[in-house]
Amino acid sequence: MEKLNIFVLEDDRLAQKVMGAHLAPHNVDMAADLDSALKKLDAGRYDIGFFDLMLGVNDDYSGLKAIAAAAKKGIYSVVVSSSDSDEMIDRAYALGASDFYAKGNEEANVGEILRKFLQNRRAAASDDIFTSAFITEDAETRAAATEALKYAPTDLPILILGPSGTGKTSLAKILHEHSGREGAFVSINCSAYTDDLLEAELFGHKKGAFTGAAEARKGRLLEAHRGTLFLDEIGTMSHNMQMKLLKAIEERTFYPLGSEKPERSEFRIISATLEDPQALIAQGKMRFDLFQRIHGYTINIKPLARRRADIFPLVHHFTKGGRRLSFSPDAKAFMQDYAWPGNIRELKKFTDLVSGGQQGRVDLETARRHLKGQCAAPGSAEDALYAAALAGGLDAALEKVSADIISRNLRENGGVRTKTLADLKISTRLLYATLKKLGLDTEGGKK
Repeated sequence: MEKLNIFVLEDDRLAQKVMGAHLAPHNVDMAADLDSALKKLDAGRYDIGFFDLMLGVNDDYSGLKAIAAAAKKGIYSVVVSSSDSDEMIDRAYALGASDFYAKGNEEANVGEILRKFLQNRRAAASDDIFTSAFITEDAETRAAATEALKYAPTDLPILILGPSGTGKTSLAKILHEHSGREGAFVSINCSAYTDDLLEAELFGHKKGAFTGAAEARKGRLLEAHRGTLFLDEIGTMSHNMQMKLLKAIEERTFYPLGSEKPERSEFRIISATLEDPQALIAQGKMRFDLFQRIHGYTINIKPLARRRADIFPLVHHFTKGGRRLSFSPDAKAFMQDYAWPGNIRELKKFTDLVSGGQQGRVDLETARRHLKGQCAAPGSAEDALYAAALAGGLDAALEKVSADIISRNLRENGGVRTKTLADLKISTRLLYATLKKLGLDTEGGKK
């Protein structure tokens, strides 16, 4: 673990020894009274400080003054005090404390505080991930990913929403890498398995548990012990499997197929889906109680068509260490205007194709030739809409288009309704009427 410079304000000698033991092998500086604390805080350079509030008999919570001094110097200040009334907690946070813990559980708390501090500091300095592991120059996407990284060191489940090919798996790996968890990152695509196979993959099985089970196999839940279990396309999971997964999440125990002995795993869940969870719940495809367990923090990744500034940085990344490419102005304009229905995955395929071509400079004709087959055929959307209008009437067809656009925009905005109202320039009445027709909650949701 990285060595930290730590300051401790504590008047009790026994408590000083306890803190010193828990903070080894970091560089620790102790103070037992306010005057020496203020002098040391003024002269020293500390990463993090632990503060008692009551310094001696009949002391008037003088430790609060040290918190204010530490906060001015940018020191991450943690209160560890026996004085933990609501009023005292409010005062400490108002003066600049970052955390507040009651005395008595230092053995568990101190290590967790240091782990989260280090992970958060790495996350705060993680701009390099946007030029290496998760390429984006889009300000909104960077802000969303940076916010998600703040929750990486916690046990909070994270739900990643976004269309296929937008980088959900890459972001999940980054969140695991910044979590500080010692276990592995274990990924499974739920849509790639039937119910029986998915159960065997998740929970494992004993030899002879079913036809073809020639030997015992460890399940993904056990592989993710003290690590991260990434459930991609969780929206495709059946109700039966959702119920079994929910039980495993709640109890952290499960039974491999064919076994009467339970296994235990301390895994952290990160899940992803390209579908709107609220719509899945309304349609009866997702259990609400499972949704409650997997969406501690939710991040929505925009499609590439709404992150056009990322197109050429991604091309640059894909060709790094290999053949570099140049694009004519009209080819660049065409690529910027292209819809990229396959998102980053499609851009990677396109880059590979043009990299393998004879010319290193990509012109408009080349760009059109390689992307044309991946576009919708001219008039296909109009033809489909025309057929729907003939079948159900013009009003019904237009109503469906309106509902699809509103639903998509809500999903991409993370459910923030005021943003959808502004983006689509629609009335509140139309929005709520559409929500009602879709069977979605008109009372809850994000304003």
